[in-house]
Order: sequence, then structure tokens, then C-alpha cells
Amino acid sequence: MAVSPAATEPQTVPPGTDVAIAVHHLNKAFYDSQSGRVTVAVQDVGFTVRRGEFVCIVGPSGCGKTTVLRILAGLEDKLDGEVVLATVTQPAMVFQEASVLPWLSVQDNITFPLQLKGTPKAAREARARELLALTGLTDFASALPHQLSGGMKQRVAVARALVDDRDILLMDEPFGALDEQTRLQLQQELLRIWEASRKTVVFITHSVDEALTLADRVLVMSPRPGRIIADLAIDFERPRDVVALRRDKRFWDLTYEVWRLLTTQPGDAA
Repeated sequence: MAVSPAATEPQTVPPGTDVAIAVHHLNKAFYDSQSGRVTVAVQDVGFTVRRGEFVCIVGPSGCGKTTVLRILAGLEDKLDGEVVLATVTQPAMVFQEASVLPWLSVQDNITFPLQLKGTPKAAREARARELLALTGLTDFASALPHQLSGGMKQRVAVARALVDDRDILLMDEPFGALDEQTRLQLQQELLRIWEASRKTVVFITHSVDEALTLADRVLVMSPRPGRIIADLAIDFERPRDVVALRRDKRFWDLTYEVWRLLTTQPGDAA
């Protein structure tokens, strides 16, 4: 385990480096027109993510984790600061609730972004076959969403996020609504898919053990206004087995360290 100070001066993404995401002094606030109150969501957030790196962000509810992710995705405007993405394509995003289209089959849900781009049918079908196999959905290509479990719907959402081969994948608590057994199964599936694709991933979660299972690094955020208070390197060897990992004493030492950070308030004794 390695713990470094929170990043406050990440470098701009220059050509030819391995940095995929750089966030500088990011601030975001929300204005309530009825009460006239301003709520600062995140304050002076800064971090970098290398190409092909899997980074998880954890923090208490309401600390601004999802706000940061939505700014990276271009779904929210920042108040000030800088976000630099080393990609020419918009990041792909997977939401907490499986956003599948109920009237389309699994295959058509997966290839829907390609259809919007006008990709020829033969190319869409070839790409669908690859992703159906990768996500274990080949036998369900013709199924409709109401015939799927919650976990299978999230597999569809992940496959659709991968379909047009974007460089950066943003995931907002995608397994948060699932039961523990399904969550562990999908963590293992996601690790397998990531090993095959090596996308740059930023993954939001409330679950400390999920973050430690998946990530190369875990960023810990403070209560609102959210700041990065720790950057932890997770150096478990890959590929990882999500069950076997829980037999490793280092896993529980890291779990304790993250919970200590999450429950230590500013001004508390270390």
C-alpha cells in the first residue's frame, strides 16, 4: 500500500504522454433560485489518470463524486478550474440504473450508438457479436430487457458503452442497486473485460471493498464540499480474483485505511 498527498497541481495533458485525464483546481456550486442559497459541491479538486488506468473514487453521500464524473462526461458545467481529456471522442458513461431501451433487443441496445452514427448493418452486427461474447450475452442477443435480470441489464449497458471503442469509460455506481452476489459476479466480469480492453476507467462507488477490488488507485473524497483527501495506490497483482482477494490481509488493511480516512473529520486527531 502506498499513500500520497492529494493531488493539487496535476500536469496539463501534453501530446505523447501517458496521461488520459487531468483535472486542475475544479470547483462546482449549485444555486437554488427559490431559497437563494448556493451550495458548493466540490472545491479545488485535482487529480490525473494515466492511459489504461482504473481509478475509483469513494466518499460519503453528497460529497460530489457524481458531480465530478458528470463534469468529466460533459453533462455538467464546472464553475471554474480545468478539465483536460486526452481523447478526441466523448467519454462513454455507464449510469447507476441500467439505461436500456425497453423496446429494443439486447443486440440492438448494444449497437444503438452505431445506428445513430449510420454505421452499416454488417459492421454493427460484427461488433455486436464481439461484445455479446465479451459480456457473456451471446445467448440473449434477441431478448428484450424485461426478460433480463438487473445484472444482465448492466452487462448490456457496459457493452453499449464499449461499442464504439471510446478511449475513456466513466462509471457511476453501476452495481450499486444489485445484490451482493450479483455485484461480485459483475465485478469479476468487469475486471475481465477491462483486462481485454484496457480502457481508461473512472469508477464511482460507495463500496470500499468494491473500489479496492477493481482499482489501480483509489481517490478518497471528503464530505461536501468534496475535496480529494487521499490518493491510494492499490498494488494487488492482476488479473484478480474477487473472492480470493478477500483472503489477503493487505485487502483488510487497506479497507481499514480507507474507512479511517472517510470517518476522520477535518480537525480530528489523526
